[in-house]
Amino acid sequence: MFDTQVRKVSASNFTFENATHSEFPEQNAISVITSEHDKQAIQEAVAWLSKNEAIGIPTETVYGLAANALNADAVSKIFAAKNRPQDNPLIVHVSSIDMLKSILPDNHVPEVYMPVIKQHWPGPLTIILPASPMIPTSVTCGHPTVAVRFPAHPVARSLIEACGFPLAAPSANSSGKPSPTLASHVFHDLQGRIPLILDGGACDVGVESTVLDGLRSPPAILRPGGLTYEALNQVQGMNNLQVYRKHFVDKQLEAAPTTPGMKYRHYSPEAMVILIDRKEEVDTAFDTKFDRVWKEQLKAIQASGVGVSKIGILRTTQDGHDAVWETTSTTDNVECVSLQMGRHGHPEEVARGMFKGLRELDTQAVDLIFVEGISEDREGMAVMNRLRKAASRIIEV
Repeated sequence: MFDTQVRKVSASNFTFENATHSEFPEQNAISVITSEHDKQAIQEAVAWLSKNEAIGIPTETVYGLAANALNADAVSKIFAAKNRPQDNPLIVHVSSIDMLKSILPDNHVPEVYMPVIKQHWPGPLTIILPASPMIPTSVTCGHPTVAVRFPAHPVARSLIEACGFPLAAPSANSSGKPSPTLASHVFHDLQGRIPLILDGGACDVGVESTVLDGLRSPPAILRPGGLTYEALNQVQGMNNLQVYRKHFVDKQLEAAPTTPGMKYRHYSPEAMVILIDRKEEVDTAFDTKFDRVWKEQLKAIQASGVGVSKIGILRTTQDGHDAVWETTSTTDNVECVSLQMGRHGHPEEVARGMFKGLRELDTQAVDLIFVEGISEDREGMAVMNRLRKAASRIIEV
């Protein structure tokens, strides 16, 4: 057991100077920390990571539980702290293209990824690459490939650079629970299990990275995430891009996934989640349908003899209206807590508010959560991927 410490750091105190004489001047940039307090926090984090411990760190997607990706003992601390299934691979995080090359066979980056790397790294994108023998099999779960990401968050990027080794870092939550977008979420789940959490504030993206397998033909998104299909589809060589479960299904891949987020139920709060999804992407009457259906479902559940005293509603607000984070009302002698994820038509806002909303409703001790489905354009694809995995029941209207 650890006396878990939380150290606040500010992304604004971390800057980067582009490398000279490099094919990747931005991706091989050197970090500069302008705050003595934040320098000390990074040094403390490096000390724990160098002792092969796992710590909580901020990234632009969600908070990560990081440990030395090249040390099997360190990696085992991640699985133990999260209670993570041993057959669920980890994503390796690097801080430069030079570091990336150092962990690949023959230091070679497949050509198919060069346009993607130049346009979208650092950022919320993970790519599937050939694994070198230096990567522990516990990271890859025995696959010949490894998932790698270059995070854009200045704190994560600077920390990896200071370590001098890549970090394996799944989401910093108890396995299966909603991903953490605040340091307080990490503390709630992992207090006592890890020595340190770097608190870099709220995550900008709010959902995990997009996972791209460019080694397949045609290339495929294995997990939708913070980088949209629309953005990737514009990159050279990605014009025939497919999405797993939307354009194809691979049972062998699902049984033995090469990346996290494909096999197990994820992102679930303590309360049962009922997702009320859209049959049609554009439905101007959906708000009315949503209210009718959740009330019908509540009555049916009560009629079945299940006791319900408090429910949560997680939905969007209309475009042009300010979001009210929490409202409480009573319906049929049941207390109702309504939270708004973001504005309708702004999936990037919903992505930032979704996990936060699920966690907040858990703290409210609700018995049921009814969640509004959104259109699957842009970040909506990632949002709906997460909500479908979190839901115990899905109703299309």
